[in-house]
Order: sequence, then structure tokens, then C-alpha cells
Amino acid sequence: MRSTVRRIASAALAATAVVAVVTVQAGASTTNEAAGASTTPEAVGATGGTGPAGTSEFRGVNWADPRDNYAHDAVVPSGLSTADDYATTYQKAIGITGEFKKELKANTVRLPINPSSVGTDWWKSYRGAIDASVDNGFKVILSYWEADNAKDGRVDDTAKFNAMWDTVVKTYSKNPRIYFEPMNEPFGYSLNEWVSLTSSFLARYSSVPRGRIVISGTGYNDHVTGVGAAPELNGTLLSLHFYGFWASDTTEAAWLANLEPRIGSYGSRTIIDEAGSPMTIGLNYGNHEGNVYTSYLGALTQTARAQNMGIVYWPGLRNGDSYSMTTQVGPADLEVNSQSGLAQLQWGWGLLKDEPTNDLPPAPPGDPIRGVASNRCVDVPGFSTSPGTALDLWDCNNGGNQSWNYTADKQLTVYANKCMTVGASAGSPVTIENCTGAANQAWNLNADQTITSVANPGLCLDAAGAGTGNGTAVDTWYCNGTDNQKWTRS
Repeated sequence: MRSTVRRIASAALAATAVVAVVTVQAGASTTNEAAGASTTPEAVGATGGTGPAGTSEFRGVNWADPRDNYAHDAVVPSGLSTADDYATTYQKAIGITGEFKKELKANTVRLPINPSSVGTDWWKSYRGAIDASVDNGFKVILSYWEADNAKDGRVDDTAKFNAMWDTVVKTYSKNPRIYFEPMNEPFGYSLNEWVSLTSSFLARYSSVPRGRIVISGTGYNDHVTGVGAAPELNGTLLSLHFYGFWASDTTEAAWLANLEPRIGSYGSRTIIDEAGSPMTIGLNYGNHEGNVYTSYLGALTQTARAQNMGIVYWPGLRNGDSYSMTTQVGPADLEVNSQSGLAQLQWGWGLLKDEPTNDLPPAPPGDPIRGVASNRCVDVPGFSTSPGTALDLWDCNNGGNQSWNYTADKQLTVYANKCMTVGASAGSPVTIENCTGAANQAWNLNADQTITSVANPGLCLDAAGAGTGNGTAVDTWYCNGTDNQKWTRS
């Protein structure tokens, strides 16, 4: 769903954002029969669906394109390449899904498709990733993403959409491990329009058991009550999306009150197939009070566990995404980014008996730096942890990427281990870098509300060009007493 999370937060909130949920078929066949898919002993005999008790057998992750899955060209999950043939793609996917299984204990992967990725040269190779996932014992949810040059929440081209799904269903309709999600986040359709489109999908592919078709909730997949109540969609799974950047609550109770009405009485049919939090910024997910994201994930996993709902985390792997549960450190080697985040997810999956809670602070220490002129906060775009990331202004949201701790060494740290760093000269962007103790990472917080560089006391932290809007660059400039160089710590 997310490209740069905070950039779409306002739009998502305005549209009443989403939690992706998928429902499951009772009594699905357990024989791997799909054309083009192998039938290894590991794959054969796996369960093919859930019953009325819920969808908790879906313990999954999204495997996403580094650019985000909205693409007008081929969508290519992280670690794969359009230059690779089927065999190479298959081996890469065996390694990556093997790590999903080993490191995360996942058994489901959600993969993106679009017309540029199906029935093309890349499709010949991309099937290797799908087949490898099945052969590694995974359930696979295939979901259509619209192109990045449209993003209006509607199918881009109906003829191409149908041709794409014709090919996909023909290839995998007999494989009980493969699930079909007609469209990700159909926010451009009214409920009636969406029910009509998905009813047509069901009629077109009537040979596919309804328990293997996942119908997205309305809006940004943020509510399943409408599609759940539609008699035309009886027997299908449902999908819900839910994210912590949709609100600024810092208690688990508030997030529970936000989430539960989105599900209504349809939890037994629903899989949350997109939900995620920052995993690279030092949050402690064992404490569910006092932080937006730790309280959000606590509520999400509590709801899933209580209602026996599956969770397909966003993302298990996406290069450059601070929400990614893993980082790829080798061709078949993934490193977990947050052990406390993973433990909370695994508890939500039902893999742990006791919830892994603790009383440690939920986040590294710090406070926002709020511009007097703009009333916006100094922000690390997209929760990036990459050294060299330039800072800007953004709406204050209590995020860890806006929390700055002033240390005894006069450093302003974010995520506990990155330092605000002055550029080489006036007008140069202010960035985050690994903390070194150098003078260009030391700052004076002054009584007149300015923040000046210790290395060059004549330079003040500055909203570039006296800008006040979201995205305004933060630099240093010659101190002049104007409000765009004044900041509060609250």
C-alpha cells in the first residue's frame, strides 16, 4: 500500500483508512495440482482453508516491489529481477520464502500482479516466485494493483484486467494454495459498484471455489462490513487493511475502538492482509501505551487473536521500507529488523502462549521540534534510517521520526542512534547521519528559541525560504531573528 507512509497519511485518514482482511474456505483440497507448480512432498498435504472458526491459519507477509506495488510496468518484488529466467527466479524465491518460514514462522505470502506482469516475458519468470512459494509450503495470495500513473482506486483497463486474470486463473485455478484477490484498495468505487464488479469476477471464474477468492473491503480496504453483508459475495474471503498512521492515538483501547467497527461480525471471514509499523527505529512493541505505533500493533494483534483472524504483515520484505520486518543481507538470508515487533506479530498469529509485554519505554527518548512560523515539526521523511536523509517539515504526528532527544553532548538524536547533522555551508540541507561526536553534530538550544550549530554559531536551524508547508526543506542559514528560525520543544 505504502510508498512513503507519511505522504499519504492525510489522504488515507480523509478516506477512512483500511486494514486488509482475507477470509478462508472450509475444507479446501490439499493437493497441489496447479499448472506450472511443482508437487513436492512439503507442499502436498497442507491445509487449504479455514472453517467458521476463523482465518488464523494465514500467518503471512507481503513481499513487495521496492518502488511500492503501484507500477505501470512490471511489478518486481524485492530481491528479484526482470533479467532473471524462471529457474533463477525460482531459486531466489526458494531462498527468500525459506527465510520467511525460518526467521518469521510465516506460512503465507501475498504477491502483487498487474497486466504488465502477466502474460509477458516477466510472467514466464515471475511464475517461478509463485511456484517456489507453493513448493516451500506457503499459501499465496495474488492481488491486482493499479498503475502508479492512475491511482484512482479503479481498474485501469477492464479488457487488460480480464485478460490478466484469465491467464492467472487458468494457470493456478486448481492449486488449493493459491488465492485470488481481484483488486487491492478499491477506493474509487462505491459499495454497490464494488459488489457489482466482484460479483462479475465470481461469475467469470465460477470454477474457482469462493473460499479461495479474497474480496477487498471498501475504500482503502478499511471496512469489510459492506462486502460482508452483500449476499452476492457469500462464501468468499474478505480482506482488511489497517495502519497506525491513520490516527494519533497512543493507547491500545483507542485503537481497539478504531479497528473493531471496521470488522463488525465478519471476523471469521476476514484476513488482515495489510498492516504494519516502523520496525527500524528502535520501538519497543512490548509496551502498548504511550506510543502511536506500539499501541496500534498491540490492538491489531489483540483483535486478530481474539477473533481468530489471520494477519499478512506489510511488508515482510521491501527494500528501503522502514516498515519491513526483514532486511535482505544475502541472496537467501534475511535479518529481522525488530525482535519485539516480530514477537508481537507472532503472538497475534497465535504462535506464542503468552503475550510478550514489558514495562520498558515504548520508544527512544525525545520530543518534537516544532516550527514557530509553521506549527509543523522537523521530520525524517518516510521514517528513513539511511544516513544522508535530508530533513523537512511535516504535520506533527507523534511519530518516532519526529522525536529528537537532546543529549549531554549537545546532540539531537532520532531513533536513539542517528544524529542531526549540519551541512557544509549556509543553505545546505540538514541531514541525519550515524552519530560520531563531531562538532557538526552538536547544537545549542537557545533561550530565544533558535537552534544554532556549535561548529558554526552564526548558522541557525532554518525552514528554507521561510516556507511553512509540508515538505519544506530544513537547512541552516545565517541567523536573522525571523520566526522560521525559531523552534519549540513540545
